[in-house]
Amino acid sequence: MKSIIRLISAFVAAAVVCGCGSNKKASQNANVQEELPSVTTVRVEARDIPQISSYTSTVQPYVKNNIAPQTASRIEKINVEIGDFVKKGQIVAEMDVVQLKQAELQMKNNEIEYERLKGLYDAGGLSQSDLDAMQLSYEVSKTTYDNLLENTVLRTPVDGVITARNYDEGDMFTMGQPIYTVEQITPVKLLVGISEVDYTKVKKGDVVDIEVDAIPGKIFKGTVNMLYPTIDEATRTCTVEIIVPNKDKVLRPGMFARVTVQFGVNHNVVVPDNAVVKQTGSGDRFIYVVNDDNTVTYSKVKLGRRMEYEYEILEGVQPGATIVTEGQARLKDGIKVNVTK
Repeated sequence: MKSIIRLISAFVAAAVVCGCGSNKKASQNANVQEELPSVTTVRVEARDIPQISSYTSTVQPYVKNNIAPQTASRIEKINVEIGDFVKKGQIVAEMDVVQLKQAELQMKNNEIEYERLKGLYDAGGLSQSDLDAMQLSYEVSKTTYDNLLENTVLRTPVDGVITARNYDEGDMFTMGQPIYTVEQITPVKLLVGISEVDYTKVKKGDVVDIEVDAIPGKIFKGTVNMLYPTIDEATRTCTVEIIVPNKDKVLRPGMFARVTVQFGVNHNVVVPDNAVVKQTGSGDRFIYVVNDDNTVTYSKVKLGRRMEYEYEILEGVQPGATIVTEGQARLKDGIKVNVTK
């Protein structure tokens, strides 16, 4: 009887020992699981990404002309005021006509004399050289008259708006400032400095979007009209001239503008911005990629454009990869992780 009791006691003791060992092993496995860094992940794919850049500029007149005579003279009449829209060839001011009258009389006198001598020459009573001399005098006096007429009756050379008037009627024009400044605003132009990296992507005829702070919510369409042939050494940019029709004349010179230029479309991987980590002590960026066995691989990446809360990845991550978006602080290349999401 005593031997049976001892046998049962031995079995109970063995069972207790086995149970304790099993519980200890389970506890150790749980501790190992708890020690793995926990990370949040996302699967990334490639998509079409418009290559867009925004630049600031200032609206400028397409043409800006200063209207003034060649010589000092008294202003007889002022015909237009600041803010007036004028047509090409319209008379805007008239100067003192004394010199113009004198030149007109001289021209008419030389014209009459030339016609008289031409008659004599036709009748054989005058040499060719004398006729040529008179013809030259007439042509010189006519050129002088035409020049004085142009500088006495002042006309605008372009369609535009008067933006400055510096004299009043009766003032003596002293050549210090122009009498008028006229600016052509249909169309207007903008000059934009495009970086040398994107310079080759722009061509004449490209359409761009333009916004101005003065007219919020409205987008104007402009066209690349000219690419300057050189790169600025200081800024490493190329100046691009953009023309906006401005048929409704709402854009005015001096307005601050933002120009959006699209350089085409790339098809690349896009990742959340919180997945990108900057390497300490350098400008390198990297991402942790989660492998099938739940280990992570350090992957250096080349960033493209930023789009709000995302980055375009030019190099370093393949489409379909699973990457870490949270929990990178405890990670290093090759360690195993606990994926929570």
